[in-house]
This record gives sequence, C-alpha cells and structure tokens, in this order.
Amino acid sequence: MEETPEYRERTFEQYIETRPGVRGGKPCFKGTRITVQDVLEYLAGGMTEAELLHDFPNLTKRHILAARDYSYAHKLHPASGFTA
Repeated sequence: MEETPEYRERTFEQYIETRPGVRGGKPCFKGTRITVQDVLEYLAGGMTEAELLHDFPNLTKRHILAARDYSYAHKLHPASGFTA
C-alpha cells in the first residue's frame, strides 16, 4: 500500500490529539500530556528511540513514527518552535 499524505495523516490521528487546557493546546499523544514537540525535540537533541521509550514507557515506536509523520505533514521543525 502506498503511503500517501492522506494515509499518513490518518495514521498519526490514531495517536495524536489536541485538547484545550492541556499543554497549551499543543498536539499531545492521546491519553498523555506528552507533546509531539517534546518527542521531536528530544530526538533532535540526540536522544535515541530506545532512550525515549525507556524514559516514556507510555509511548511505543508507533507513537514516535506518528510524531515524525505529524511533523512531516505540518512542516514542523522542532528546534525552531514548529514554524515552517
């Protein structure tokens, strides 16, 4: 199956949501207060996926992939506060 932008969006929507009043309305992983920005910044700072999963046991590799897909779909840059 070809991974179109629409497919990628449906995939990350399974894992990511925004909720008013939670982390300033930033995109978070469902059921957590961990933002997509947090994960992307940790990875950009040199943290490995294994370290990230160890430090955040509520996350899985699928969450990390969803964060990357979300970043790609929204042209986000972790070090610059998510601006294109």
